[in-house]
Amino acid sequence: MKSKSKGKDFCIFALPGLFCFVAVLIIPFLYGVYLTLTDWNGVSREKNFVGLTNFAAVMRDGQFWSSLLLTFRYVIFVVVIVNVLAFGIAWLLTRGIRGQNFFRIIFYIPNILSVVVISAIFSAIYDTNNGTLNSLLSLFKGDTVAILWKGESMVMVSLIIAMVWQAIGYYMVMYMASMASVPQSLYESASLDGAGRLTQFFQITLPLIWTNIRTTLTFFIISTINMAFLFVKAMTSGGPNGASEVALSYMYKQAYTNSTYGYGMAIGVMVFLFSFGLSALVNAVTKREPLEF
Repeated sequence: MKSKSKGKDFCIFALPGLFCFVAVLIIPFLYGVYLTLTDWNGVSREKNFVGLTNFAAVMRDGQFWSSLLLTFRYVIFVVVIVNVLAFGIAWLLTRGIRGQNFFRIIFYIPNILSVVVISAIFSAIYDTNNGTLNSLLSLFKGDTVAILWKGESMVMVSLIIAMVWQAIGYYMVMYMASMASVPQSLYESASLDGAGRLTQFFQITLPLIWTNIRTTLTFFIISTINMAFLFVKAMTSGGPNGASEVALSYMYKQAYTNSTYGYGMAIGVMVFLFSFGLSALVNAVTKREPLEF
């Protein structure tokens, strides 16, 4: 009787969440997939069925593949840089250095700012004529420096710096929480055996929190694809000359600017498959037997 009562209570509490999940995520996703099979322009009531025509067009679209390749580059650079820096800072701050609480707050502050605010800050820093960066370089060089930080050759580097600055604090906190769960007795035993801090890091810290690292990498890969779109939209709109056009910003232009909504949704599905495949690949490459303590 108790098991039936528990099952009933579980259903009562689970159904509202399940309903919201289906209504907010599953149904819109399935509707978006349906729109990829139509020629809908996003405005009219007519939705003519065109089958896989949109996907065939995407496969032949060189600009889409260029934007997807650029998205992949952003993911690689941002994920690697953020995780290495966040991991290193987290490890230092959990070693009991002086003023660690102050540094925790300083590093985490960018994460609470919106992308629009961060984009405005870095746009001012990168401004060619009166930007902080060019002004500092002019001060040290003794001559006027007018580097186009958002020009074709530098725009990718500029956007990566902004994205790294925004994300590093959040993942630092995640790694600090993981490291805090490792028993101090393991480090004390290793110290008695003559192991230095670097050895402890690779032999104790890294193996014991490897599962958390895998989860963080998967989550960050997906979020970086979205974050790249937000920064591109706020700072460059894909310019100059498409030098910063990522897959989602290209999808946005096709769906809302060119009024080819069905085609834009087809691009969205391709990006979803790309992110899913990349996450699955990372999970497969980083898979190892979990260690317990």
